[in-house]
Amino acid sequence: MRTWPGAPYPLGATWDGWGTNFALFSEVAERVQLCLFSADDEENGELTETRIDLTEVDGFVWHIYLPGIAPGQRYGYRVHGPYDPPHGLRCDGSKLLLDPYGKAIEGDISWDESLFSHQFAHPRKRNTTDSAPYMPKNVVINPFFDWGHDRAPQIPYHETVIYEAHVRGLTLRHPDVPPHQRGTYAGLAHPAVITHLQRIGVTAVELMPVHQFVPEQSLVARGLTNYWGYNTIGFLAPHNRYSSAGQRGEQVGEFKAMVKALHAAGIEVILDVVYNHTAEGDHMGPTLSFRGIDNGAYYRLDGSEPWRYLDYTGCGNSLNARHPHALQLVMDSVRYWIMEMHVDGFRFDLASALARELHDVDRLSTFFDLVQQDPVVSQVKLIAEPWDVGEGGYQVGNFPPLWTEWNGKYRDTVRDFWRGRPEAIGEFASRLTGSSDLYATSGRRPVASINFVTCHDGFTLQDLVSYNHKHNEANGERNRDGTDDNRSWNCGVEGPTDDPAVTDLRDRQKRNFLVTLFLSQGVPMLLAGDEMGRTQRGNNNAYCQDNEVSWLDWGPMGSMDPDGPADAEPDLLQFTETLAGLRRDHPVFRRRRFFRGRRAPDDVTSDIVWLTPSGHEMTQDDWGAGYAQSLAVLLNGEAISEPDPRGGRIVDAKFLLLFNAHSNPLTVTLPEASLAPGWAVVIDTRTAEARDEEDGAILMPKSEIEVGARAAVVLRSTD
Repeated sequence: MRTWPGAPYPLGATWDGWGTNFALFSEVAERVQLCLFSADDEENGELTETRIDLTEVDGFVWHIYLPGIAPGQRYGYRVHGPYDPPHGLRCDGSKLLLDPYGKAIEGDISWDESLFSHQFAHPRKRNTTDSAPYMPKNVVINPFFDWGHDRAPQIPYHETVIYEAHVRGLTLRHPDVPPHQRGTYAGLAHPAVITHLQRIGVTAVELMPVHQFVPEQSLVARGLTNYWGYNTIGFLAPHNRYSSAGQRGEQVGEFKAMVKALHAAGIEVILDVVYNHTAEGDHMGPTLSFRGIDNGAYYRLDGSEPWRYLDYTGCGNSLNARHPHALQLVMDSVRYWIMEMHVDGFRFDLASALARELHDVDRLSTFFDLVQQDPVVSQVKLIAEPWDVGEGGYQVGNFPPLWTEWNGKYRDTVRDFWRGRPEAIGEFASRLTGSSDLYATSGRRPVASINFVTCHDGFTLQDLVSYNHKHNEANGERNRDGTDDNRSWNCGVEGPTDDPAVTDLRDRQKRNFLVTLFLSQGVPMLLAGDEMGRTQRGNNNAYCQDNEVSWLDWGPMGSMDPDGPADAEPDLLQFTETLAGLRRDHPVFRRRRFFRGRRAPDDVTSDIVWLTPSGHEMTQDDWGAGYAQSLAVLLNGEAISEPDPRGGRIVDAKFLLLFNAHSNPLTVTLPEASLAPGWAVVIDTRTAEARDEEDGAILMPKSEIEVGARAAVVLRSTD
């Protein structure tokens, strides 16, 4: 086979139409072999491997160019060098390694002892059995794709509504998606799915991990799998099992086609990315890629005991964000998904782990400096999960101004309020208005807060109002996994019930949570299926449940006909649609700046007024009442301080939001005529029906309205 020297950049396998350049970084390697595999191995049942030595090395990058090597070629690497685990060196030429920059991967891991560099029976003895027969293989891809007129929607944060979804779980049971496309990128791009997303006002789908991942050996041994995908092994490769077209590069084209279809519908694509750890686990884990290439460069090792990995993630290892080549991998990966795959943003799992320069979390670490100055990465949506499992890892409100954050305090406070915790009223008010206590002092705006009540990690909305305790027995860990801090309330009965009083209360509570979510300042994030009453049967940690527990049950609700028959909760779906429309049509619910309140005692143009049930403005004593379980707030659409995109004034209606988390109804006196000449009820969570803003009786100032027990009412001014 002819070989040319090639180039050290770009890293990975790059086809140029004539041949392919291969480049791999390793500072500790003494010899690197590129391994090519025959295309017909699966047919003849034999593994035909051709090994080619990479003799060119520049700046610790080993490289070669092979003329004639085309897309579809399967490959991997063998890195020979020092194997000295006590000193953090783990090169092992007997292990086939995946390319950290591989853009496609074919096949799955078949768990076998050969994947490990130690013997199971004698852990201190080295295992030199060849792992290639049990390893997936990288694939050279064709990078060219007809994007046509694709344009990034570039939805402003304050107009964004995020829908957190799982590619497989969202579409696997959708009746209108062709069977061979269910559970795939193509299924997510199907018109029936897109129509549903548009119906409920979604402007961005936040996809749970689509980087190539592998299930842990312990899960496979129990007949389970890593369904969520937070166990990455390929940072540039779309997960192959989500492809309906094939795994020899076809997954790349199918992913791009999905993005193109969503963009055409005005929907952005945000990826949940896991750069904090990899699937290789701790020091007893398999050697699949990074460990065998350059262990110390890619992983955080204990300085006093280099055989041990520092673990800020709870997954066995932490990516070494201090090393320039590990940082380069993260930045190259993010940039690749933006420029080549056209994604619109990222949600960084356990982002605090990336901020650790030495031990403490440093929000100005090198990673954030690189993001800040990068002309490509700095322009997309950047969302932090602002915590990890290490000491000092909870960093809600502490990320740099460029970033938005999953607001865990919003989730906890809203749950506490609606389950009747009276001490939550002050903080509930702060969360409702954008969490200025967390973000205003760092120069950020309300949109820094990604508001959510539920997410993949924890109860669904249906389960939040149906269970007091987790029920994770199906995970095989004796119900010890998953959090016990659910802040949930079962409304009187644990689990399913036919009691109409309980089901009515649960339905009302779901509507309360949705009203709060959609009408809060900040960016709302809805968990896929919550708009249809999806349940996980009380499992609050369904990471290993690739079955009906996790999949959305669309039933007839999946029909593209919005007036057609519906499954479990059509009323809830319609209610969600109404809320999304209310938020979309009224800028007072999606302000770009924080409320200012009264700037002077005689200021009659205040943009927000907090009221007591008697209709008077709240005093400091009212805020300090420990028994309070209700709140009334007037949002003045005539006093919005920020201009529109062309510098004009934004004017909206006034809205009165009444929240009652008490077990008894509450009588509220409407405010005086100086604030509004009249009011019309838009939403009352006691029923699933949401009124049209122009319908219904007009309520006059100082008249009374009853807010039901554990209910919310939204009124619009009639001026």
